Amino acid sequence: MISPQEIIERALECAGRADLAVVANHSSQVHLRWAANSLTTNGHMTSRDVDVVAFDRRAGAAATATVSGQVRTAAEVDDLVRRASRAASQAKDSEDNMPLVGGSSDADWGDSPAETGAAALADVAAGLGSVFQRGAATGVEHFGYAEHDITTTYLGTSSGLRRRYVQPQGRLEGTAKGAARTRSAWAGIADTDLASTDVEAIDERLRASLDRQATLISRAPGRYPVLLMPSAVADLMIELYWAADLRSATEGRSVFASGGGRTRIGEDLAARSVTLSSEPLDRDPSMRCADFETCAAPGAATSPFDNGLPLGATSWLEEGKLKHLMSTRQTAERAGLSATPGIDNLRLAYAGGAGSPEDLIARMGDGLVVTCLWYNRVVDPQTLLVTGLTRDGVYVVEGGEIVGSCGNFRFNESPVSILGRIVDAGSTVRTLAREMGDYFNRAAMPPLLVDGFNMSTASEAL
Repeated sequence: MISPQEIIERALECAGRADLAVVANHSSQVHLRWAANSLTTNGHMTSRDVDVVAFDRRAGAAATATVSGQVRTAAEVDDLVRRASRAASQAKDSEDNMPLVGGSSDADWGDSPAETGAAALADVAAGLGSVFQRGAATGVEHFGYAEHDITTTYLGTSSGLRRRYVQPQGRLEGTAKGAARTRSAWAGIADTDLASTDVEAIDERLRASLDRQATLISRAPGRYPVLLMPSAVADLMIELYWAADLRSATEGRSVFASGGGRTRIGEDLAARSVTLSSEPLDRDPSMRCADFETCAAPGAATSPFDNGLPLGATSWLEEGKLKHLMSTRQTAERAGLSATPGIDNLRLAYAGGAGSPEDLIARMGDGLVVTCLWYNRVVDPQTLLVTGLTRDGVYVVEGGEIVGSCGNFRFNESPVSILGRIVDAGSTVRTLAREMGDYFNRAAMPPLLVDGFNMSTASEAL
């Protein structure tokens, strides 16, 4: 099979003097799935996807078009380039027209794609065996999956740029159901490597959660002091992050708009204790991500012209103040700002926040604890109002102790508003967003105690 580097060089040669950007992603993945205390599927898959972005330069303007596919031969590469070039020649002028990013070759450009294999999940599979046996003996059913993926990204452009990045990532989600499936508990982890995952320790956490649900306490819908576990915080902050693009704000279409083409950059949106940031070379190795932009198609905060643009540490909120919004070079230039593209990780820190969720429970007095969120949807971009469901354990706290569970709720809340109502916070930890974990693997969040969290209606979901 033709190598990713050969694909890129062949495509650039075929394009001749025309501008071209080529992204080749080689992905290697293994997975396990289980249900009702039994492994159901396992597999090892590899895939290679190629995006060819053609640029049609015109007098004072340019247009782009992208054709994607899986290629095995040089002839198939040539076909992608011809199709992309033809589509670009027929496309309308691009609003985000900029010169291509220049650069040189990474030292590891010539290296082969990285691969994963069955050994990456061997310890997980071994641990599940004893968990299933214990579950069958005690009436607890386990459902879930584990996956490990390594994606090697190659980027080459006609401006001479040659970049390579290897992104490993793993995810495990497990649900335990007890008492004839009337109780349900969830746990999830994200890491670059699942080899050291203690599956039996996860089982203990799930069982403790099921035990806490043995006592059912009625709580009506309303506003409560709510401790959001890190997973729930991650889901809400990812919604905020994805809405924080400069173009939508300048066009008055988001909560970050200030009217008249202005944005809220520079405004205090949260307590001074709050900092929300992204950094490719995060201090936690499991949070690290690519330090250059790859883009196949234009979006609110992405541009094919920015392929290869270097990414650096960026504070979106710093001590409560909005510092940056995601932007392309073109939208940033038009607004008189420096470009700050999106980065594939997110960290929330709360100055003075300390301790585990259990420590916060002991400090909170009375309220509710929310394990995770599900079916989250933005219903009003102007306020970033999000609706969704709590899942797998809402616990009642009285006098700093969990005394039972109360069923689930539909919530209606704005992540921006929540950041202004934080009462207490714990230490920031690596976590997996229950809803967004499929799309955003690298998040580090603290548990947050939020005042007046809106549980709008009761939900029958477990």
